[in-house]
Amino acid sequence: MPKISADTVAQHRANRLRDLLDAGRAIVAEEGPEALTLAALARRVGLSRPSLYEYFRSREELVAAIVTDELPEQARRLAEAVHAVSGIPAKVEAYLRTVLEIIVDGSHGAVVALSAHALPESSRQQIRDEHEKLLAPLAGVLVEARVPQPGLRALLIHGSVEAAARTVRPGDAEQSEAVLRALLDQTLHGMSNRPG
Repeated sequence: MPKISADTVAQHRANRLRDLLDAGRAIVAEEGPEALTLAALARRVGLSRPSLYEYFRSREELVAAIVTDELPEQARRLAEAVHAVSGIPAKVEAYLRTVLEIIVDGSHGAVVALSAHALPESSRQQIRDEHEKLLAPLAGVLVEARVPQPGLRALLIHGSVEAAARTVRPGDAEQSEAVLRALLDQTLHGMSNRPG
Protein backbone atom coordinates (compact mmCIF):
# COMPACT_ATOMS: atom_id res chain seq x y z
CA MET A 1 0.00 0.00 0.00
CA PRO A 2 1.42 3.44 -0.93
CA LYS A 3 2.35 5.85 1.82
CA ILE A 4 -0.26 8.47 2.59
CA SER A 5 1.29 11.94 2.82
CA ALA A 6 -1.71 13.73 4.32
CA ASP A 7 -4.17 13.42 7.21
CA THR A 8 -6.77 11.66 5.07
CA VAL A 9 -6.79 9.55 1.91
CA ALA A 10 -8.94 12.20 0.22
CA GLN A 11 -6.43 14.93 1.06
CA HIS A 12 -3.58 12.72 -0.12
CA ARG A 13 -5.37 12.20 -3.46
CA ALA A 14 -6.06 15.93 -3.79
CA ASN A 15 -2.40 16.73 -3.09
CA ARG A 16 -1.24 14.09 -5.58
CA LEU A 17 -3.64 15.43 -8.23
CA ARG A 18 -2.30 18.97 -7.67
CA ASP A 19 1.27 17.67 -8.07
CA LEU A 20 0.32 15.84 -11.28
CA LEU A 21 -1.37 18.90 -12.78
CA ASP A 22 1.58 21.12 -11.85
CA ALA A 23 4.03 18.61 -13.34
CA GLY A 24 1.92 18.40 -16.51
CA ARG A 25 1.98 22.18 -16.86
CA ALA A 26 5.74 22.15 -16.34
CA ILE A 27 6.20 19.61 -19.13
CA VAL A 28 4.17 21.79 -21.50
CA ALA A 29 6.06 24.95 -20.49
CA GLU A 30 9.49 23.32 -20.85
CA GLU A 31 8.99 20.98 -23.81
CA GLY A 32 5.75 21.98 -25.54
CA PRO A 33 2.31 20.41 -25.64
CA GLU A 34 3.40 17.43 -27.77
CA ALA A 35 5.69 16.29 -24.94
CA LEU A 36 2.78 15.87 -22.54
CA THR A 37 2.07 12.15 -22.38
CA LEU A 38 1.07 9.88 -19.55
CA ALA A 39 4.48 8.19 -19.74
CA ALA A 40 6.29 11.55 -19.51
CA LEU A 41 4.14 12.59 -16.59
CA ALA A 42 4.71 9.29 -14.79
CA ARG A 43 8.49 9.70 -15.23
CA ARG A 44 8.38 13.31 -14.06
CA VAL A 45 6.60 12.51 -10.79
CA GLY A 46 8.11 9.07 -10.20
CA LEU A 47 4.78 7.28 -10.36
CA SER A 48 4.06 4.01 -12.10
CA ARG A 49 1.76 4.10 -15.13
CA PRO A 50 -0.88 1.93 -13.39
CA SER A 51 -0.89 4.35 -10.43
CA LEU A 52 -1.23 7.27 -12.83
CA TYR A 53 -4.29 5.62 -14.41
CA GLU A 54 -6.06 6.09 -11.08
CA TYR A 55 -6.08 9.81 -11.91
CA PHE A 56 -6.19 9.93 -15.73
CA ARG A 57 -7.30 7.17 -18.10
CA SER A 58 -5.91 8.91 -21.20
CA ARG A 59 -3.79 11.81 -22.42
CA GLU A 60 -6.98 13.57 -23.45
CA GLU A 61 -8.34 13.33 -19.91
CA LEU A 62 -5.03 14.72 -18.59
CA VAL A 63 -5.12 17.64 -21.05
CA ALA A 64 -8.72 18.48 -20.16
CA ALA A 65 -7.88 18.33 -16.44
CA ILE A 66 -4.94 20.74 -16.82
CA VAL A 67 -6.95 23.19 -18.91
CA THR A 68 -10.02 23.16 -16.71
CA ASP A 69 -7.84 23.50 -13.61
CA GLU A 70 -6.06 26.59 -14.94
CA LEU A 71 -9.02 28.53 -16.35
CA PRO A 72 -10.96 29.03 -13.06
CA GLU A 73 -7.88 30.61 -11.45
CA GLN A 74 -7.56 32.98 -14.40
CA ALA A 75 -11.29 33.83 -14.17
CA ARG A 76 -10.90 34.51 -10.44
CA ARG A 77 -8.00 36.92 -11.09
CA LEU A 78 -10.01 38.78 -13.71
CA ALA A 79 -13.10 39.08 -11.51
CA GLU A 80 -11.03 40.35 -8.59
CA ALA A 81 -9.30 42.94 -10.78
CA VAL A 82 -12.60 44.28 -12.12
CA HIS A 83 -14.29 44.37 -8.70
CA ALA A 84 -11.33 46.16 -7.07
CA VAL A 85 -11.96 49.42 -8.95
CA SER A 86 -14.87 51.78 -9.64
CA GLY A 87 -16.11 53.28 -12.88
CA ILE A 88 -16.48 51.77 -16.32
CA PRO A 89 -13.12 52.96 -17.77
CA ALA A 90 -11.22 51.78 -14.68
CA LYS A 91 -12.96 48.40 -14.76
CA VAL A 92 -12.21 47.93 -18.46
CA GLU A 93 -8.58 48.90 -17.86
CA ALA A 94 -8.29 46.49 -14.93
CA TYR A 95 -9.69 43.67 -17.07
CA LEU A 96 -7.40 44.45 -20.03
CA ARG A 97 -4.31 44.82 -17.84
CA THR A 98 -4.97 41.56 -16.02
CA VAL A 99 -5.83 39.51 -19.09
CA LEU A 100 -2.70 40.82 -20.85
CA GLU A 101 -0.62 39.77 -17.82
CA ILE A 102 -2.20 36.31 -17.91
CA ILE A 103 -1.52 35.90 -21.62
CA VAL A 104 2.03 37.26 -21.47
CA ASP A 105 3.04 35.17 -18.43
CA GLY A 106 2.63 32.04 -20.54
CA SER A 107 0.00 30.13 -18.58
CA HIS A 108 -2.80 31.03 -20.98
CA GLY A 109 -0.65 30.06 -23.97
CA ALA A 110 -0.19 26.60 -22.56
CA VAL A 111 -3.94 26.31 -22.08
CA VAL A 112 -4.61 27.42 -25.67
CA ALA A 113 -1.95 25.06 -27.04
CA LEU A 114 -3.34 22.12 -25.11
CA SER A 115 -6.92 22.98 -26.07
CA ALA A 116 -5.98 22.79 -29.76
CA HIS A 117 -5.31 19.05 -29.52
CA ALA A 118 -7.85 16.43 -30.46
CA LEU A 119 -10.09 16.04 -27.44
CA PRO A 120 -13.44 14.34 -26.97
CA GLU A 121 -16.43 16.66 -27.42
CA SER A 122 -17.26 16.42 -23.71
CA SER A 123 -13.79 17.77 -22.84
CA ARG A 124 -14.05 20.50 -25.48
CA GLN A 125 -17.42 21.58 -24.07
CA GLN A 126 -16.01 21.66 -20.55
CA ILE A 127 -13.14 23.85 -21.77
CA ARG A 128 -15.54 26.16 -23.69
CA ASP A 129 -17.65 26.55 -20.55
CA GLU A 130 -14.62 27.46 -18.45
CA HIS A 131 -13.28 29.83 -21.13
CA GLU A 132 -16.60 31.72 -21.19
CA LYS A 133 -16.06 32.45 -17.51
CA LEU A 134 -12.95 34.44 -18.48
CA LEU A 135 -15.20 36.81 -20.41
CA ALA A 136 -17.84 37.12 -17.68
CA PRO A 137 -16.19 40.01 -15.75
CA LEU A 138 -15.83 42.07 -18.93
CA ALA A 139 -19.33 41.20 -20.12
CA GLY A 140 -20.62 42.34 -16.72
CA VAL A 141 -18.90 45.70 -17.14
CA LEU A 142 -20.38 46.07 -20.62
CA VAL A 143 -23.86 45.26 -19.25
CA GLU A 144 -23.31 47.91 -16.57
CA ALA A 145 -22.29 50.39 -19.30
CA ARG A 146 -25.42 49.43 -21.32
CA VAL A 147 -23.33 48.35 -24.30
CA PRO A 148 -25.45 46.40 -26.80
CA GLN A 149 -24.63 42.69 -27.24
CA PRO A 150 -22.28 42.58 -24.23
CA GLY A 151 -21.36 38.91 -24.68
CA LEU A 152 -20.38 39.38 -28.32
CA ARG A 153 -18.54 42.62 -27.57
CA ALA A 154 -16.62 40.93 -24.74
CA LEU A 155 -15.59 38.17 -27.13
CA LEU A 156 -14.43 40.71 -29.73
CA ILE A 157 -12.48 42.69 -27.13
CA HIS A 158 -10.85 39.49 -25.92
CA GLY A 159 -9.74 38.80 -29.49
CA SER A 160 -8.14 42.26 -29.56
CA VAL A 161 -6.36 41.45 -26.30
CA GLU A 162 -4.92 38.25 -27.78
CA ALA A 163 -3.71 40.20 -30.83
CA ALA A 164 -2.20 42.90 -28.60
CA ALA A 165 -0.46 40.27 -26.45
CA ARG A 166 1.44 39.04 -29.52
CA THR A 167 3.07 42.48 -29.79
CA VAL A 168 4.17 42.67 -26.16
CA ARG A 169 7.88 42.14 -25.52
CA PRO A 170 8.25 40.36 -22.16
CA GLY A 171 10.41 42.38 -19.79
CA ASP A 172 9.84 45.68 -21.65
CA ALA A 173 7.52 47.46 -19.21
CA GLU A 174 7.40 50.69 -21.22
CA GLN A 175 6.39 48.93 -24.43
CA SER A 176 3.86 46.75 -22.57
CA GLU A 177 2.27 49.85 -21.08
CA ALA A 178 2.11 51.50 -24.52
CA VAL A 179 0.35 48.40 -25.91
CA LEU A 180 -2.09 48.45 -23.00
CA ARG A 181 -2.84 52.17 -23.51
CA ALA A 182 -3.48 51.65 -27.25
CA LEU A 183 -5.70 48.66 -26.50
CA LEU A 184 -7.62 50.59 -23.84
CA ASP A 185 -8.09 53.56 -26.17
CA GLN A 186 -9.26 51.26 -28.99
CA THR A 187 -11.67 49.47 -26.66
CA LEU A 188 -13.16 52.60 -25.10
CA HIS A 189 -13.11 54.94 -28.09
CA GLY A 190 -12.74 52.83 -31.23
CA MET A 191 -11.63 54.84 -34.24
CA SER A 192 -12.63 58.26 -32.87
CA ASN A 193 -10.05 60.95 -32.21
CA ARG A 194 -11.19 61.48 -28.62
CA PRO A 195 -8.35 61.32 -26.10
CA GLY A 196 -8.20 58.18 -23.92
